[in-house]
Amino acid sequence: MAELHVSKKTIGKLFGEMQNRKFVIPDYQRPYKWDTEKCETLWNDIENFAITEAKTDTDYFLGTIVSYTNDNNQEVIDGQQRITSLLLMLRAFYKKLEDMIEDEDVIGLKNQLAPCIWDINPISQKISDKTKIHVESLVATEDDNDMFHKILETGNSDEDSHDSYSENYRFFKAQCDEYAEKNPLQWKQLCVTILQKCIILPIECITQDTALTIFSTLNDRGMPLADSDIFKAQLYRNCDTEEKRKEFTQTWKELTQICKRANTSLDNIFRYYTHVLRARGNDKSREIGLRSFYATNKYEKLKDNNLLDEIILLANFWLYINTGIEPNEEDRYKISIENRKYLHCLFCYPNDYWKYVVSVFFIKNKNNDTFDNDLNILLKKLSAFLLAKFIETPSVNAIKDDIFAACISIQNNNEFQVKFILDEELILARIGSYASSKISKALLLLDAYLNPDQKNLIPDTFDIEHIFPKKWQDTNYSGWELEDAEQYLNSFGNKIVFEKKLNIQAGNNYFGIKKQKYAQSKIVSVVELSSYPSNDWLKEDIEKREKEFKERLIDFFKRYHADN
Repeated sequence: MAELHVSKKTIGKLFGEMQNRKFVIPDYQRPYKWDTEKCETLWNDIENFAITEAKTDTDYFLGTIVSYTNDNNQEVIDGQQRITSLLLMLRAFYKKLEDMIEDEDVIGLKNQLAPCIWDINPISQKISDKTKIHVESLVATEDDNDMFHKILETGNSDEDSHDSYSENYRFFKAQCDEYAEKNPLQWKQLCVTILQKCIILPIECITQDTALTIFSTLNDRGMPLADSDIFKAQLYRNCDTEEKRKEFTQTWKELTQICKRANTSLDNIFRYYTHVLRARGNDKSREIGLRSFYATNKYEKLKDNNLLDEIILLANFWLYINTGIEPNEEDRYKISIENRKYLHCLFCYPNDYWKYVVSVFFIKNKNNDTFDNDLNILLKKLSAFLLAKFIETPSVNAIKDDIFAACISIQNNNEFQVKFILDEELILARIGSYASSKISKALLLLDAYLNPDQKNLIPDTFDIEHIFPKKWQDTNYSGWELEDAEQYLNSFGNKIVFEKKLNIQAGNNYFGIKKQKYAQSKIVSVVELSSYPSNDWLKEDIEKREKEFKERLIDFFKRYHADN
């Protein structure tokens, strides 16, 4: 069976073929947001088309609709704004016809419009029940949805209602009345033009995943549905009472706000939580897509009563890490400055796999009195492993299996365990070649924090300072030549982490002058340079500092090797 079916349909055919079926606007969609300005644009475009190109047998293209078949209905992934607005417009036309004196034209137009909005009796071809409309919106509040469905059923809108459905319907109704009054001979033809000349390209898919993939591919301007939007709908459906649904809606709103304050996404939190679940299941298999993971066995994982509580705890934990906003008083865990030093280094690592390990550790140990001390051990081992492993094998794929195994070992015995043999000689030989790599910032930052006198955190906005200036100046610095500068400039021995503002002020000046700015730093290793006994920065100085840099890192890697 084909994964999708694409066809070209008129508005009349698109809606008219929905007999005993519905377009379902699922609850994970964003609310109906079209305002009267967008409806006015749609109306004006169709009106202009009707009096110009429509007369030359040209069609007016209204865009695509992406949906998938779900219980004989079409669940809409993309196009709900247009579907909703077009049905409000068609209902306004039908209401106008209901108020007119019936003649053959009025009857004919009503017969064309009615199947677009309602199910029609297959024998009499008349409306049997105006509650059987061709759309069901689950996306908004129940009151708003009731209003939308009531408008389509009755053709009436409360003047005191200011929801988008009511305001847009009143707009279309006013336009119909005005156009009919000013253009009595063209009004009926406008109705025909909308039904027979306005074209939609429906893309009907067999599965939700296919529909979402198509939508993401086509939609380069809008906001594709996030995986968490799908999870929200599934969780909402798991609520079996109105009270539980209201409680869930409020909880989800709070969760969304936590993620926003934490400068992260709901999808990220759900992704971290997948590794909590994988660790509990001793799952070392290849990582699959976020939606596919939770969709297994009809979203069985989302039915766990503890899931949302743990997701919120995890979101608050990352809020604490990312912003420093402390958790509630009843939460026992705290994160010391010492641990924030290693977290700072990990944030400079080129991918987020370390966050999976930290998340599993948090859920496992959040109530332990030794949380901060245990976290300190984990972060040191995790930093040592990731940086050393990257130097040996600079690839994301090289750490995946180890990270999955580490999550499981933390879950099972609270130990960070990976199968990694530290090759000191190899790492020592290779460190220098990573001075301009993706991990250079992390290595330089770690080195700065390894200074035992560095008590405070280094600003997130730090720069990498080149002690010998990065931009060559036409000056001979005590025997330096351009070739020497090019060889030594980007080595670790010539680099330090430095506050951005001071780095700008120091500029590309001579070492002896820059020492004055180094003295103002709050980074201990920089301050130490300010008291360097010479005002010249020579090749020998860089070589000496490079050697010390490597030795400090190797010592750290050895001390916190995961097997220790």
